[in-house]
Amino acid sequence: MNKFQGTGVALVTPFNTDGSVDYDGLKNLINHLVDGGIDYLVSLGTTGETATMTKEEKKKVWAFTAEINNNRLPLVAGIGGNDTVAVANDIQEFDATGYSAILSVSPYYNKPTQEGIYQHYKYLAESSPLDLLLYNVPGRTASNMSSETICRLAHDFKNVIGIKDACGNFDQFNQIMRDKPEDFLLISGDDPITLPMIALGASGIISVVGNALPRQFSDMIRQCLAGDFKAALPAHLSLVEFTRLAFAEGNPAGVKAALKHLNICGDTVRLPLVKASSALTQAIVTEIEKQSQFA
Repeated sequence: MNKFQGTGVALVTPFNTDGSVDYDGLKNLINHLVDGGIDYLVSLGTTGETATMTKEEKKKVWAFTAEINNNRLPLVAGIGGNDTVAVANDIQEFDATGYSAILSVSPYYNKPTQEGIYQHYKYLAESSPLDLLLYNVPGRTASNMSSETICRLAHDFKNVIGIKDACGNFDQFNQIMRDKPEDFLLISGDDPITLPMIALGASGIISVVGNALPRQFSDMIRQCLAGDFKAALPAHLSLVEFTRLAFAEGNPAGVKAALKHLNICGDTVRLPLVKASSALTQAIVTEIEKQSQFA
């Protein structure tokens, strides 16, 4: 599972001003991240605005991402939903060329029981040709995957290889680390708490702010994984304000404002999301300029 150690980045989906997918911007972004030293890419997670993309658009973005990446980094595809059979069908129909795993969010809106969550992932694990990364994000799904459910899945299915956990609950993280199989990965789903999660034993992060600042973020994560938290701390603290600003008006509006300033892609988002306000954009630009000492 070493391919998913370190810094993964949940790619934004760049859009043209007319709302169409900006493939030139996506190419720029992929190359920016590869050159920035990150460890793997996640295509079409929440940050990719998948809720507003058609199936045909998703297929094209996945294929394009694999083409531009050209096997330089491991690739993960985000395929999730709240209709178990439909998600399994999407996974089975997915062209996995160039991809190593699927990241699948816990079912949202339905508010299933823990047994329902288990049975959902059991169905996916038995259907998927690729390894699965679970994704727990209670702030979006309205339900939390318990540590018991997570570890039950980890022990029962060899192709369930890890979890991106954005619950923010260190008691839950403690229990996962205590009860999981040795090679099962706990991956941070929250940029600002990745350092303490790695101190606990997490394998790294699937990051949002890494879209804009891949070198600063991935260098800091590597120092953490090497156990040199004293060296990592200044960079960690320097990113606190940028990270706060990046999420201040929702994801990915803030990080897209940063990417526009960096001339990587535009800041267009699809409704119901809206662009970052001018005041927030200026604050983000100011913070980016402060990061040059860590580049």
